Amino acid sequence: MKWTDLWGLAWRGLTRRRVRTGLTALGITVAVASMVIFLSLGEGIRKVFVEQLGGIGPDIQVSLSGFTQGFAPQPNLPDKAVGDIQALAPELGIKTVTPVVMTIRGSLDVSQSVVLYGLPAAQGIGTVFPNVSAAQGRAFTPADEGQGVAVLGAKAAQNLNLRIGSTLNLNRRNKAEVVGVLAPESGLVDNFIFLPLSTLQKAEGAEGRVSLVAVKLDNPRQAREVATQLSDKLDLEASTQSDFLSFVERALKISDAVRFGISLISLIVGGLAVANTVMMGVFERTREFGTLRAIGARPGFVRALVLSESLLLSLVGGVGGVIVGLVGIWGVNLYTQDLAGIDAAALTPRLVLLALGISLFLGLVSGLLPARTASRLNITEALGRV
Repeated sequence: MKWTDLWGLAWRGLTRRRVRTGLTALGITVAVASMVIFLSLGEGIRKVFVEQLGGIGPDIQVSLSGFTQGFAPQPNLPDKAVGDIQALAPELGIKTVTPVVMTIRGSLDVSQSVVLYGLPAAQGIGTVFPNVSAAQGRAFTPADEGQGVAVLGAKAAQNLNLRIGSTLNLNRRNKAEVVGVLAPESGLVDNFIFLPLSTLQKAEGAEGRVSLVAVKLDNPRQAREVATQLSDKLDLEASTQSDFLSFVERALKISDAVRFGISLISLIVGGLAVANTVMMGVFERTREFGTLRAIGARPGFVRALVLSESLLLSLVGGVGGVIVGLVGIWGVNLYTQDLAGIDAAALTPRLVLLALGISLFLGLVSGLLPARTASRLNITEALGRV
């Protein structure tokens, strides 16, 4: 018998009990869709960083502890490090050296969370982020150093409902007036609030200390070599953009494992539903299988037929899960575009293959016991079953 005939028989077997089959396929669909949506978040964030990090930020960032404190390290690096790096600039081909203080202002309302980014007003935002420009108001001038002024990214201004002339509360004792709003440029920078370095140092109680030193090179291709020399000469952590991407990748792999573990619970429940549906079909069609055996069908054929039903049921659920997951991803991106200007979720080819592969594996495992039971039926007892 051809494989097409076998699959045709399997489909007819499933459609005899359409409600039961439909509900089981729906369970698989929901389980696969939840897995697709959860894992798509990691795929989307990877895509955002790979696409956007290349055109923004420093070639090298020098700090006391690298990325062990996350994206925004504490301001614990003495100002002296800035002078030490500037002294090495001619030797290492360093173009600009920019001291930076960073802090994340969190909130229970995600839309109110922003990154405060302090840098010397005389150097300006363009020193570290060359593609940004002011859409409203102005950028920093040298006279702004130490003053309570701020330039906001487009999304930060929108989410915090701030405009030119508005007052930004840094804490109970420190405030800043909004003097500029940047044009939408990058989903990352759009959520930054830029402040003069000494203004943020004062607000954070970090006078004389910085979070990191941002370094731009004459030749960015030498970033790895220069970072190694800076680390050796200054006994500090010098990280390149590729180091940051590796850090992000490691963090995302951990979060992917957690999200997959959560999804695994619903996948196991879906697999049990498939096993139950196929096993019920075997008991209800005992006489049919006995007849097949009586007219010459081998046990292997009966086993293949039941396994085909299980695989087909899981495949239908898997395809449905990918489609529903795609709709869910669209909804997630609709929210994150409004919140931060980025697509936080992405359906990649490897995620589709993973979803369909897990669906088929689920069907195979769920169908093994029913297939074994069907292939071992005693022909006489099966034909005598009413």
